[in-house]
Amino acid sequence: MIERTLFTAEHEIFRDRFRRFIEREIAPFHADWEEQGHVDRVVWHKAGDENFLCTGMPETYGGTGADKLHAVVQLEELARGGFSGIGYGMHSETVAPYLLRHGTVAQKQNYLPRLAFGDMVGAFAITEPGAGSDLAAIQATAMAQADGSFVLNGSKTFVTNGWHADLVIVAAKTDPAAGAEGISLFLVERGMAGFSTGRRLRKLGMKAQDMAELFFDNLRLPATQLLGGPALLNRGHACVTAQQPWERLQIAIAACASAQAAIEWTVDYVLVRNVFGQPVASFQNTRHTLAALQTEVQVAQVFVDRCIELVLHDRLDLPSASMAKYWSTDLQCKVMDACAQLFGGYGCLWDYPIARAHADARVQRMQGGTNEIMKETVAQAMGLG
Repeated sequence: MIERTLFTAEHEIFRDRFRRFIEREIAPFHADWEEQGHVDRVVWHKAGDENFLCTGMPETYGGTGADKLHAVVQLEELARGGFSGIGYGMHSETVAPYLLRHGTVAQKQNYLPRLAFGDMVGAFAITEPGAGSDLAAIQATAMAQADGSFVLNGSKTFVTNGWHADLVIVAAKTDPAAGAEGISLFLVERGMAGFSTGRRLRKLGMKAQDMAELFFDNLRLPATQLLGGPALLNRGHACVTAQQPWERLQIAIAACASAQAAIEWTVDYVLVRNVFGQPVASFQNTRHTLAALQTEVQVAQVFVDRCIELVLHDRLDLPSASMAKYWSTDLQCKVMDACAQLFGGYGCLWDYPIARAHADARVQRMQGGTNEIMKETVAQAMGLG
């Protein structure tokens, strides 16, 4: 196998420490969290206590100033273990970076330390019942008032961390006639009058992930809750576009790690499972299937690692990230299906990690933008649209 050269000894020490945290604070409880439909809030506080949240934030805002590879380590370790209920990625690598990159000084001082310490859980609300990958189609509005405030109305769905969220970055139209160019981002806190959390969404997979609907009914927001202040009024689309390469790459990173874990589980299984008096691994079909899957995952991993290198130098473009996201998640689903087949009937039992990983994988081809949209992004970069 091709050696990965991204990580230093410091990163591997961090990986070992995070693995121990998973073994102690997540693994023993994750099955119960799947049953109840959300993780316990305490897992956020414990992660904050051990500096596992918002690691890339500067120390002045409660982070450790770590590079992006620390986030990669966390994404990989959670994916390898199948701990899909843990929303640290959304919290630390989407919500916090929006604030750090686009927020005013006051906004960063107010929210980033609370996110880093686990005192607040962050979510990002952009998708609506009638608007997914098409940002211009959102219907939520935040209309400016004479006193400088905004009144937010609308609803959002498929909001990761939505059930626990204390701080939600909400995309809404402040100039409805301008389409995507009339969108702004707002900072909405739990407890604000007019903000309510709807039902937790029951999903095919990722059953412990607290995805929810959110509703905004004449929610009056002071001007201080406009992300970035007046300079970013109607600039929400540009902010979202700037963050998309890293957000899509995160999905690809998790997809590769999950697929590799599935292959390893399956290798272990077929070596000990007997059929017709011999190990399943002794059949040529088994060996060739797993060899082909391992080859494809290796190829994907090399490409994803190169994209990670580009992120470290702030050079990853959206078409490349879109390639990584769609290719890796398509492959993830292919791997899960083939590996579950090699488990036979046990591949359908929820007690087996392969069954849970199989269910978890399906949404990956849709979240962060559907894979069809990823291909459109690539096609446009080729001059085809």
